[in-house]
Amino acid sequence: MLKKLFGKKETLENLVSPITGNILKIEAVPDDMFSQKMLGDGIAVEPTEGIVVSPLDGEVVQFFPTKHAVGIRGNNGLEVLIHIGLETVALNGEGFEGYVQQGDKVRAGDKLISFDLELIKEKADSIVSPVVITNFDQVQELVKSEGSTANHGESVLLKVKIK
Repeated sequence: MLKKLFGKKETLENLVSPITGNILKIEAVPDDMFSQKMLGDGIAVEPTEGIVVSPLDGEVVQFFPTKHAVGIRGNNGLEVLIHIGLETVALNGEGFEGYVQQGDKVRAGDKLISFDLELIKEKADSIVSPVVITNFDQVQELVKSEGSTANHGESVLLKVKIK
C-alpha cells in the first residue's frame, strides 16, 4: 500500500531465450559493437537450431529487411535486439525466413524468424547471436543466466528490474 502511495512499483521482467543453444557472456562476442556494450548490455547464444522466438510480450518495433535481426519493445517499455550471427546482414536475407512484421504484437515464445544454421556457419563471420537490451538507461538491475545452455521460449536468459 505504501509503495502505491509513495513510489512507482518496481517491475521485474524475465526474458526467455529467443534461441536454443549455448549461452555466452556478451563480452565473449567476437564483435566490439556487442562485446563493448555499445548497443546495450545482454547475453549471447551460440545457436544449435535455427529458430528465433520472442523473449517477452510486446511489439515488433524493428524488423530488418535482411531478416537477420529483430527489435522488440516489451509491454513495459524494455527494448530488446536479437541479432542472428555476426555480419549476417551481408547475406541479404539468404537463409532467413520471417514470420512477423514491424508493428505486430507478440507474446513470449512466438516464432519470429527461422534460419539455415549450416548456411550461417558457412557464410557468416560467426553464428554467435547477441540478445541485447538497447534502452539500458531504463534498467535498474540486470541478472544474467549462469546456465550453459538455453531452450528457446523456456529458459530465462535475463532478469531485468526496470527503473
